[in-house]
Amino acid sequence: MADTDSLVRVCSRSDVAPGSVKAFAVGDKTLAVYNIDGTFYVTDDECTHAAASLADGMLEGDVIECCMHMGAFHVPTGKVVQPPCEVPLRTYQVVPRDDDVVVDLAHNAAGEPA
Repeated sequence: MADTDSLVRVCSRSDVAPGSVKAFAVGDKTLAVYNIDGTFYVTDDECTHAAASLADGMLEGDVIECCMHMGAFHVPTGKVVQPPCEVPLRTYQVVPRDDDVVVDLAHNAAGEPA
């Protein structure tokens, strides 16, 4: 369950078009927000293989491919689906809140403590 101290508004839902990904600075983090068929997901924006923005990559379905070395991740879980990436991507729990994308920085997408 989300602790209100760890909840952060990232953007408006209208800021991220369906089928796209966009990066947003939140405090000292840069987060990638994905709109996949109207469902929003949030991960760290930086690829775990190299210092590249995933928001600059290609979103195909629910997989994001890094623009630098073409490694890829399953957005909902953060799992690696294509090398050279080896380390999973950190995901964040999205908390429904009106027209905003709000994340719980203390929990991953599955609701488990981060």
